[in-house]
Amino acid sequence: MFPLKDNIPTEHFPVVTVAIIALNVIAYFFWQKGGITFGDPSSVHYLQNLSDYGAFPYELTHPGDHCAIVTTAGQVVCEPQVKLQSQPSTWLTPFTAMFMHGGLLHLGGNMLFLWIFGNNVEDSMGPIRFVAFYLLGGLAALAGQVLVDPGSQVPTLGASGAIAGVLGGYILLYPRARVLTLIFIILFFTIVEIPASVVLAIWFAQQLLFGALDLTDPTGGGGGVAYFAHIGGFVFGLAAIRAFAQRVKSVPPRYPVY
Repeated sequence: MFPLKDNIPTEHFPVVTVAIIALNVIAYFFWQKGGITFGDPSSVHYLQNLSDYGAFPYELTHPGDHCAIVTTAGQVVCEPQVKLQSQPSTWLTPFTAMFMHGGLLHLGGNMLFLWIFGNNVEDSMGPIRFVAFYLLGGLAALAGQVLVDPGSQVPTLGASGAIAGVLGGYILLYPRARVLTLIFIILFFTIVEIPASVVLAIWFAQQLLFGALDLTDPTGGGGGVAYFAHIGGFVFGLAAIRAFAQRVKSVPPRYPVY
């Protein structure tokens, strides 16, 4: 199931949503130096960038200790002596990690969800409130992941946690909105309109299911996806949207197609 667009027009140009998308794209191609699949994951630049600016749960739960990827195979060492003068503060990485991605599909999928659902959430609260809502959603998402695995030495990165907060807000603001959705059925596909509440409820149920499976798999079979970050961000959006949203547009009526 792949959402394409919703049926709610925006009253104001979503300047913050567009700016966040632009910042993520610029960060991926020019700061991380990513490519179609991200380039060479064993490159010195990639590993250094990930070491410095990815958010390590271990660093956040062990103040003063710092993690670094020390081999091209991805071996991580976390200890007080690892920190270099060039490394940013540990408390900056939750913000920098929100603008990093692990590949073009990771980036593209996140930005598509942000564009479809973020513009209307921004419209409901204005640009300044939306900036705060988005960043707090990203922090809540990381907190969810750290709470579940506080000793993890795997760096987290991506905008999906913050975007999950946007999705949580959207489902409460516009549960009756409809989303044009691409659905794959084995070798075939079709495009249908589905209520936003159904699309987002299915998405959240998937995060809960895969997160639960992750907890029962001692080898960490989640494919590198931080499901509990998605859950934390979504729950934040549900809890905080009423405090941020100032105006909610009515959902356009759905007319029958002949």
